[in-house]
Amino acid sequence: MIHNYLKTRSKFNNLPVIEIKNSPFKVENGWTAICHRLNREILALNQKKTVIVIETYQGVIHEELISNLKEGLEFTHFILSEDSMLTPEENQKLVFQDVTNDRIFGFMTRLTMDAFFDREKVEMVQSDIELVSEGLIVIYGYGASLIFPEPNLLVYADMARWEIQLRMRKHLVDNLGVKNRETADWMLLYKQGFFVDWRVCDRLKKQLFDKWDFLLDTNKIGQPKLVEGKAILEGLELAINQPFSVVPFFDPGPWGGQWMKEVCNLDEAAPNYAWCFNCVPEENSLLLKLGDDVIEIPSIDLVFRHPRELLGDPVHGRFGDEFPIRFDFLDTMQGGHLSLQVHPLTEYIQEKFGLHYTQDESYYMMDVEEDAIVYLGLKEVVDPESMLHDLEEAQSDGHSFDAEKHVQTWPMKKHDHVLIPAGTIHCSGKGSMVLEISATPYIFTFKLWDWGRLGMDGKPRPINIEHGKKNIQWDRTTEWTRQNLVNNVKVVAEGDGWIEESTGLHEREFIETRRHWFSKKVEHNTNGGVNVVCLVEGDEVIVESPENAFEPFLVHYAEVFIVPAKVGAYTIRPYGTGDGQKCGTLKGYVRF
Repeated sequence: MIHNYLKTRSKFNNLPVIEIKNSPFKVENGWTAICHRLNREILALNQKKTVIVIETYQGVIHEELISNLKEGLEFTHFILSEDSMLTPEENQKLVFQDVTNDRIFGFMTRLTMDAFFDREKVEMVQSDIELVSEGLIVIYGYGASLIFPEPNLLVYADMARWEIQLRMRKHLVDNLGVKNRETADWMLLYKQGFFVDWRVCDRLKKQLFDKWDFLLDTNKIGQPKLVEGKAILEGLELAINQPFSVVPFFDPGPWGGQWMKEVCNLDEAAPNYAWCFNCVPEENSLLLKLGDDVIEIPSIDLVFRHPRELLGDPVHGRFGDEFPIRFDFLDTMQGGHLSLQVHPLTEYIQEKFGLHYTQDESYYMMDVEEDAIVYLGLKEVVDPESMLHDLEEAQSDGHSFDAEKHVQTWPMKKHDHVLIPAGTIHCSGKGSMVLEISATPYIFTFKLWDWGRLGMDGKPRPINIEHGKKNIQWDRTTEWTRQNLVNNVKVVAEGDGWIEESTGLHEREFIETRRHWFSKKVEHNTNGGVNVVCLVEGDEVIVESPENAFEPFLVHYAEVFIVPAKVGAYTIRPYGTGDGQKCGTLKGYVRF
C-alpha cells in the first residue's frame, strides 16, 4: 500500500467498545435463540395470562421482526399497535405543521406518541385484552407500551439513526404510522424522521429505560441480538465514569476526498469519503462488549440516561439532555470544494425551526495539500445586491458563480484554525482535511452555491438562497475576518514538556477550544463540563486517571473521544510508538 498521508499503517479504531467485564448477562444471537429465551422467560413467570410488549423505534424492519417473532413465540394473540393508530390521512394532517412542504427543513415537533393513536381504537383493543383469560398476548410496534403500560415483559427494539438513514436511502422503512417508503423521496423520509419521528420515539423511550426487561438490537439486518435491559443500564453507567468513543460513521459525497480511506482504515475501493461523524451522539452508535458479544445501541441513550453526569450541571442546565458539541471530519483531499454556505442566526433558527441554539462552528486543518484555501467572510468591497443577483442567476440559469469576486479566500496550512460564527459565509476548498468543531444543530446549512454539480444520487443538491440571504452578515468582510476568525491563537499556559493554547472559538460561540502540544504527560480536568478531544498530532497517546478511577484509554491519531464531566481529573501522555514524540490534542468544551 502506498502511504500518501501517513508514514506507517494506520491504527485508527473504527469499532471502539465499552467492555462490561465479568458480565453475568447472556447475549442471544439470532431469531431462534431470541425466541427460545423469551419463551423460557414467559414460562418462568408461571402466569395463566401473560402480556409481552415489544416497543419499537422508528427504522426497525417490521417485516423481519414480525415474521420471526410470530414463528418463534408461542402466542395466542398477536396485536399490532399500527392497527390502533390514526389513518394515513389523519397522520398526514397531524404532522404537516412540523414537516411542512419544504424539501429540507421543518419544525422540531412537540408531539408525543399518544397523539398518533385513535383513542377509541386503543380502548377497543384494551377491552379485548381484558376479555382474554389465558395464553400469551404479544403487543408489537410503535407505542405498544401505551396500549398496555404494565406488561409482564417489555422488550425494546432500539435503533441507531445512521443505520435508519441508510435504510431510508434504500427505501426499506416507513415514517411513523404511515406506509410511505416506496412513494417518498428518501430526503423526505429523513426530514420527517429528524423533525418528528425521532423526537416522538425519544420522548417515549426516556420513560421506559427502567422498565426494559430486554433490549433487542436489530441494527444489522438478519443478525438480531437480545440482552437483558439491566446489561444496557450497566454499560451506560460504566460509560459516564471513563473516557470513551462513539462509533464513527463515514459517508461519501460529491466533493469527497481520499485522506480518510488511508488514515481511518476504510474501503480502498470506495470512490471517496466526504464525511466522518465521529462525535455526534444524536447520530452515532455506542458498542457495549459482553464477553465475545457486542451490542449496538444509539449513543444518544447515554445522554438521555445520564445527562448530568455526562454533561455536567452547568451544561445540562443550559442544554438539557442534548449533547451540544459536535466533532466531525470533512475530507476534500484530492476532492472538491464544499458548498458555499451560511448557518442561521440564533433568532432565525428559533423562529423558523424551533431550536434554541444554532450551528456556530470552526474548521481545524488536520492536513492540507499545497494551495489549500478556505472561503471565509466577504470582500471589503462586496455589493450585497450584486452578489445575490449572481447567486440567483447561477441557480436559475445554470451560469457559474464567481465566488472569489465576492467571498474572501485564505491560504491554509496544517493546524490552522478558522472560526465560523453563524451568519458568516464560508466553505472549505479542495485539498483540505478538516476537523469541524461545531454546535450540534447540523442539518441547518443554507447552501448558496454548489459549483454546479449533482449529489451522489444524481440529483441537484438543494440550494437555499432565500434562507441564506436573510442570515448573511454583510459586515464580516476581510479585515474583520482577519482579526476575529483566522488563527486567533494565544498561549495560555505552559510547563515541563507541554504548551496549552486557546484557538477559539469566537465570543459569539459557546464552545471553547484548547490545543495542547506535548512530549510529556499533561494534566487535564473536565472542571464540571464534558470534554471532547481529538488527537491531531502524534501516533498514540494514553489517557489515564491520576487516582486509577478508570482503566487507561488508548487513543490513536485522528481518533476523537469524550470525557464525561463526572471523570474530573485525567492525564494524556505520548505512548507506545509515540512515546517521547511531540503530540497534539484539540479539546472542545462549553464555556460557562
